Amino acid sequence: MKLPFSVLIAPVVVLLSSAHVLAAIQTKNIQYKQGNTVLEGYLAYDDAIKVKRPGVLVVHEWNGLQSYVKKRTEQLAGMGYVAFAADIYGKGIRPKNQQESGAQATFYRQNRKLLRDRVNAGLQVLQSNPLTDVKRIAAIGYCFGGGTVLELARSGANIAGVVSFHGNLDTPNPDDAKNIKAKVLVLHGADDPFVPEAQLTAFEEEMRKANVDWQLISYGGVVHAFTNPDYKNDPKGAAYNAIADKRSWQAMKQFFAELFAKK
Repeated sequence: MKLPFSVLIAPVVVLLSSAHVLAAIQTKNIQYKQGNTVLEGYLAYDDAIKVKRPGVLVVHEWNGLQSYVKKRTEQLAGMGYVAFAADIYGKGIRPKNQQESGAQATFYRQNRKLLRDRVNAGLQVLQSNPLTDVKRIAAIGYCFGGGTVLELARSGANIAGVVSFHGNLDTPNPDDAKNIKAKVLVLHGADDPFVPEAQLTAFEEEMRKANVDWQLISYGGVVHAFTNPDYKNDPKGAAYNAIADKRSWQAMKQFFAELFAKK
């Protein structure tokens, strides 16, 4: 049977259309500094959008700015945001195992001022991007990065909101919550052994005392690192959960819809 020409060409049209959509997402490494330290972040945006759009700062897990957080940054670009993944550790510092990751994360968690300076340096890169609507910026982070975006909020950053995915909630000085201008969304595994009940209770009290606009969603039966498929089943309490991953991403999208709605 001889097929019509329109049927023969249709798959080619579909392939070309898909290629165009993929080609629209532009990515590049961006070098910048905090003090004398050279950092290297990762920018992603859709070049088919010609107007300013909301910006999202993304902060990596304890293993630094690697493939997982880059994928998330690209996902955000595909949703129409200009997304910038900040580099907290420094150019070329990309831990190769849990021991190196733990050493880096611990150093910054014990030096919260430096941690805040590093994440604010990344925010400044996003704010200075000509594609960014500076009145509509949020920050998200994973694990170590989740705790980092909460510190960004506590530093008084002038942004619309922050989202912590399975991040630590503790801080050396809870009174700093009075500086928070952003709305706060915490997405938490209810059985996360790295965030004990006392830390959760202290965080809730911190938010209440400072009268912060905050939300906390706990996913039952879920442990640490639930958004990352690389964590198959860590006996120490880190494991991917597809349902919680999907639900938490949807919660973030709803949060952003509220934050970025034009009045």
